[in-house]
Amino acid sequence: MSTSDTTDGSGTAAPAADFRGLTACVRQLSDGHTTSESLVTSTIERIRASRDTINAFRWVREKKALAEARDADRRLAAGEWLPLLGVPVAVKDDTDVAGLPTLFGCRGEIAAASADGESVRLLRAAGAVIVGKTNSCELGQWPFTEGPAFGATRNPWSTGHTPGGSSGGSAAAVAAGLVPAALGSDGAGSIRIPAAWTHLVGIKPQRGRVSLHPYTDAFQGLAVNGPLARTVADAALLLDVVQGPCSLQGFDPHRPEAVDASAAARRDPGRLRIALAWRPPLTLTRATPHPEVRRAVTALAEALARLGHEVEEARPRYGLIGLGFLPRAAAGVAEAAALHPDPALLDPRTRSTMRSGRALGGRVVRAARARESHQHTRIGEIFEGRGFDVVLSPTTAGPPPRVGTFDGLGTWRTNAVMAAACPYAWPWNVLGWPAVNVPAGLTADGLPVGAQLLGPAGSEEKLISLAAQLEADRRWYEMRPPTPVIPGSAPVQE
Repeated sequence: MSTSDTTDGSGTAAPAADFRGLTACVRQLSDGHTTSESLVTSTIERIRASRDTINAFRWVREKKALAEARDADRRLAAGEWLPLLGVPVAVKDDTDVAGLPTLFGCRGEIAAASADGESVRLLRAAGAVIVGKTNSCELGQWPFTEGPAFGATRNPWSTGHTPGGSSGGSAAAVAAGLVPAALGSDGAGSIRIPAAWTHLVGIKPQRGRVSLHPYTDAFQGLAVNGPLARTVADAALLLDVVQGPCSLQGFDPHRPEAVDASAAARRDPGRLRIALAWRPPLTLTRATPHPEVRRAVTALAEALARLGHEVEEARPRYGLIGLGFLPRAAAGVAEAAALHPDPALLDPRTRSTMRSGRALGGRVVRAARARESHQHTRIGEIFEGRGFDVVLSPTTAGPPPRVGTFDGLGTWRTNAVMAAACPYAWPWNVLGWPAVNVPAGLTADGLPVGAQLLGPAGSEEKLISLAAQLEADRRWYEMRPPTPVIPGSAPVQE
C-alpha cells in the first residue's frame, strides 16, 4: 500500500453514518442544500473512522477525490447538470481506476492502472467522484471478504459476521452508510450474496450490459458488473449511468440493447406470474434453506400475492448445469491468476484452482460454453413454456457465516461449505441473464437474508419494477444496522 496523506483520525468524534442515497444526494446538490466537498469530506471521515470495525476499503483517493469534489462544486455553481455530478461513489478492487493498482484482493505489488476501466470512465462522465476501491476476496472466488492482503471486511449488521463476497467491501460500505452506492461484480452471485447478507438491493445485469473493459468476456462469460444500493431507485440510477459497451469499437462481444432502469423503478410491473423455487440445482451438498431463510422468503412471496401477483411453487429445469459452470469458473480463476506477477503469494486454494483451470481449459471449457444455448432453452422453458414471468428464490441457503468460518479449510472443503451456503445464485451467471436481490428481512439474531428475482434475457426492467413495488410495500430502506462506526487508527491510503 502507498503512503498515507492523512492523519489517522484517532481521538476524533466518530462521524455519523449517512444513509442518503444517490437520488437524495443528487437532489440536495441540485437544490444547493449541500456541496460535493462536504459530501466527499464526510465520506472520507466515515471511511477512516470505520477502518478498524468495517474495513471496507482497499484504497481511498482522499486528495484527488477532494479536488474533484471542489471542481464539481464549481460546475454545479455554473449551472451544469450531470446525473451524478458531485456524488461520491465507490468501486470494487477488480475495477481499474487510473493511478491505483487493481489487486483484486491479492497480496503483492502490481503497477497502477494507466487508465480508467469503462465503468469508471462512465461514472466520471456522469460527474461522480470515485472515493476509493473496496475490498474483495482473492480473485472474487468466495462468498466472504477476508484475506492476508487486507484482513477481514465485516458486516455492519454484526461485525462478527461476514458481509459476504466477493463484493463484500462494496456491500459493507453501502450498508454501513459510508457511501451512497457502489459497484460490485458478480460471477457466481458476488453482488447478490453480499446484498442479501447486508440488507441491500443488488442488481446482476444481463451479460454485456456493463462493459468489463479492459477485460473482455471475464471468467469465461460468467462475470458482470452491477450496482449495490439501499433502494431500487439508487441501484437503477447507478445501472443507467454505467451501462453500455466499451467506446472502443468491437471490444465487447455481448452488446444488449439499452434499458431505462430508472423509468422501470417508477413503473408498476402489472400482474405477474411468479414461480417460487425452493430447490436449488444439484450441488451434491443436500443444500436446503435455513428455517429463517424459508420464513423470510415465504413472507416475501405472501407480500407478492397480496400485491396481486400469482405466486406458485415451481422449479426451473436446471439439469446438470454445474457441469457448465465448474470448468468456466476454474478457467476464469486461472486466467485472472496468471496476471499476478508472483503466484507464490496467492492463497493455496487459488493455486489449486489454477491447476484445475488449466486442466479444464481449452476443449472442456469450449464444450461447457457450447452447452449454453441448450441451457437457455431448457431453463427458459419456465418462462416460454410454463408462462411464468419471474422466478423467486432464496439468494442464499442461510444467513451470513461468522468471520473466519473458512479459515484453514482446504480447497475441497471450502468449495463444499460454499456450495451448501450459496447454492442458488450461480446458475444465472451461466445463463448470462439478469437477477435482482431484494432484502427479505432479518433473522431472530438480527442478521439479514435476501431473495432473488430472476428473469430471462433482457428482463432487467421487469425485475426492477417488481423490486420497486415490493420496496414500496416492505419499506426495507427504513431499517438501519445497529453497529456503530467508531474511530480507527489505520491511515487512509492515497
